[in-house]
Amino acid sequence: MVKVTESDQAIFARWEQAIELRLFADSAGPTLSVPEQVAAKVGNRIIAGELTPGARIGEQELADEFSLSRGPIREAIRILEREGLVQVLPRRGAVVTQLSPTELREVFEIRAGLFDIAARKLVQTRPPELLAVMRAGVQRLQTLTEDPNDGNAYAETTYRMILICARFAGNERLRRMIAALSLQSLRYTKLGLASVERRRRSLQLWKQAAKALERGDADAMMRLARQRSEESADEAARLLGLAT
Repeated sequence: MVKVTESDQAIFARWEQAIELRLFADSAGPTLSVPEQVAAKVGNRIIAGELTPGARIGEQELADEFSLSRGPIREAIRILEREGLVQVLPRRGAVVTQLSPTELREVFEIRAGLFDIAARKLVQTRPPELLAVMRAGVQRLQTLTEDPNDGNAYAETTYRMILICARFAGNERLRRMIAALSLQSLRYTKLGLASVERRRRSLQLWKQAAKALERGDADAMMRLARQRSEESADEAARLLGLAT
């Protein structure tokens, strides 16, 4: 087993704190517009599970909560709809989107293709700081594997590790695309990693991926990333099928 140093842990902690689980966390702009701020706050509730699939998003309720007119609220809802978190239905208004096996497959497939590009770029440079992040990140995942209540924390850690990898790839547009798709897929990832058995399997694949990065094996790193993604998607799709 690779030894994880205190320096590795400190580097991972710094990067972990820099990755927020919300819309526009990686925005290149200096400030967010009012509708974007509202969308980020409501989107965070959806991602955290505070607003469940099918829950109504009331325009007037949000206008009252944020002390705004309904115009900026409607724009915020359009942003959430664009991000796939909200659907506007005739006569019902805005509701949190249901988790869909079709969307699940599409989002995971596209993200996997983008991560292939990132993996090839990462293996070319193998930044020492990223290697430290991977070592400490895998150790963190190991601490979150066995407790049945740690599924969400485990999934959120994998989300942060993927985004950290994307940042080190050195392509800003690629990073933004991976960040957006990773956020859209986070609800599915949490579902796919809910069980201890699934997290054990995921941990094995993350360990192998960290070793592949260490030795500069791009093909193995891409294969393992796709395998992680496909297995989580399969489990999430299975659970969604049971729920229908």
